[in-house]
Amino acid sequence: MQVQQRARQRGISFFGLVVVVAALVFLGVLGAQVFPTVIEYQAIAKAAQKASDGNTVAEVRQIFDKAAEIDDIKSITGKDLDISKDGDRVVVGFAYNKEIHMFGPAFLLIKYAGKSK
Repeated sequence: MQVQQRARQRGISFFGLVVVVAALVFLGVLGAQVFPTVIEYQAIAKAAQKASDGNTVAEVRQIFDKAAEIDDIKSITGKDLDISKDGDRVVVGFAYNKEIHMFGPAFLLIKYAGKSK
């Protein structure tokens, strides 16, 4: 008489698979909504760096507004910039918030801030 040993099954259950797929879908949708805000932040940082070449406050704002028009920046304008001088160079700072609706009453708030180098 031979005794058969049952091999223990390994792997993921159907319920576990559904949970993992649902989590990945949620993260994918959230990432797809966050990605454009990151691209816009990079465009704003580039425009602020370009605007720091100006000499007066009005010139800095005008340079930023032109760059914002080209890059389709909607979150901030030249009026929202914090313009200061550090020695002999102009420093352009900015800060703004983005809200992303997730579901029901839940929102994801992302705070962006930066300044020219």
